[in-house]
Amino acid sequence: MFIVISVLIFIVCLLLILIVLVQNSKGGGLAANFSGSNQVMGVRKTTDFLEKATWTLAGVLLFLCVLAAGFIPREQGETNESLMQEQIDNVTDPTAVPGNFPLSAPEEEEE
Repeated sequence: MFIVISVLIFIVCLLLILIVLVQNSKGGGLAANFSGSNQVMGVRKTTDFLEKATWTLAGVLLFLCVLAAGFIPREQGETNESLMQEQIDNVTDPTAVPGNFPLSAPEEEEE
């Protein structure tokens, strides 16, 4: 299910990129090249449609991302404890004296 949602997110992202590129920005944008389609639908209706499509795709993208977070595959192993708990259990006592250190000072040999 996670893979299907990921593919849908990818498709929505591509559509959103195309819609944003076609929009008529203050500098003209790519929408200026499509003057023939603007004459059929009218300039105002085209910009309304592109704006609504942008907001709709943004909403769908947000919804799919939240949905995908719920379907992230998780490991189903036998380890019930977290990794942090495992590290806490394996910590040695810092106040303990290691066994390989001598407890007395070495004796000096006299010659």
